[in-house]
Amino acid sequence: MKMKKSLFAFASAILLSNNLSAQCPIAEGQAQLNAGVGLSSWGIPVYVGLDYGVHKDITIGGELSYRRYNDYYYNKNYYTNYYRSIIGVSGNANYHFNSLLSIPTNWDFYAGLNIGFYLWSSSSYNNNGNHTSGIGIGGQIGGRYYFNEKIGVNLEFGGGNSFSGGKFGISLKF
Repeated sequence: MKMKKSLFAFASAILLSNNLSAQCPIAEGQAQLNAGVGLSSWGIPVYVGLDYGVHKDITIGGELSYRRYNDYYYNKNYYTNYYRSIIGVSGNANYHFNSLLSIPTNWDFYAGLNIGFYLWSSSSYNNNGNHTSGIGIGGQIGGRYYFNEKIGVNLEFGGGNSFSGGKFGISLKF
């Protein structure tokens, strides 16, 4: 009988401590800066973004990205090099699964939607000037690991409006 009480007390303590540490890593009213590189078939994008906690499980944010790449065209027996650059502007909303799944605070798993557009600039003779993509909607899933209460790494996969493959970078809470 005494052993059953001890086992029950031990199991209760583990479950309670796990639930106490299972909170959203970005608290309501807290902000986080994200920066890194992405995957794309149009150059290697760099990005910077900001997430803001509006609820214990929900964040909203914005992001800017930039990439530059070269295109080569074969035209009348010679190749021509054209420079292209793309600036992306997007907003996002994410649901963080930490509270729901009792995930410890040094981890952060989320999924959400984004909306935004891209501005293309080109040096080609038939595509000179700036062009926009129009508004696009996409989705993303991602995760972070925090080394301490302020610094972490992030990995995100998305489609639609965001990077075609994913992105990797750092996250800084303030």
